[in-house]
Amino acid sequence: MTEDDGVDDELLSIGAFAARSRLSAKALRLYDRLGLLVPAHVDEASGYRYYRASQTERARLVALLRQLDMPLAQVAEVVEAVESDATEAADLLAAYWADVEARVAGQRTLAEYLRGRLSGRSSEMYGKFVVGTVDVPEQVVITETRHTLAGELPAWIGASLTRLEAAARECGGVAGAPYVVYHAEVSMESDGPAESCVPVGDEAAARAWAESRGRAWETKVRVDPAQRLAYTRITKAQVAHPQILAAFEAVEQWIAERGLQQAGPCREVYFADWEAAGPEDAVCDVAFPVR
Repeated sequence: MTEDDGVDDELLSIGAFAARSRLSAKALRLYDRLGLLVPAHVDEASGYRYYRASQTERARLVALLRQLDMPLAQVAEVVEAVESDATEAADLLAAYWADVEARVAGQRTLAEYLRGRLSGRSSEMYGKFVVGTVDVPEQVVITETRHTLAGELPAWIGASLTRLEAAARECGGVAGAPYVVYHAEVSMESDGPAESCVPVGDEAAARAWAESRGRAWETKVRVDPAQRLAYTRITKAQVAHPQILAAFEAVEQWIAERGLQQAGPCREVYFADWEAAGPEDAVCDVAFPVR
């Protein structure tokens, strides 16, 4: 018997099934190994795989989902959901595609940003940001530090600031705008670290709180000295990558043009209620300590 011969009327050889399902034999072997599309019968002597005609619909669904560049793990989730709850399967697909569209929108914006830089329009892009300075007094801060890549950064910022703001109630209350310090680049390849900081009113209580936490969340207490920040104010929409890159670069250019020196790592200062803010509401200062 050859691999292209059927065992009986109910079974199809891998070649025949590949033609019917619009999947290659190579893909079928891969999906078998992953448990995504298991043959109905495997000949013990030859190792040939045979499939039932009733598996065609599942195979075609797999093929279509892969045309969307859906990762195999998510394909498996959707295919399994189809057999138990079609609505859940549709919701899984919708969630995946929403993520794709969000990623493409971000890439489109990044491409436009890079086009501007490469075509020499940097000054035009930076010109929309108003840069100034502000003097910040000495303040006690409780902090949480993490090595994180860009894709995980927004969720971690939200979660860590929420934790620290809740902890601030034990430390004399929140005494200033929370901020995030970038001690090294955070990108798709570089993981920082980043440090979330919340100013508090009581240093002794803060140190007692940090001692009770041990190494949980990589928490610390420190006293930030009085310093001057060069900053520009941006909207909630501009916080998204890569718009925020242009804001940071605009501040860096402003610092260089005035002969100032950067005196510490860059930061984002979140002075507004993020959840309540709309896309065009100012929520954040992009800043560098200067001297």
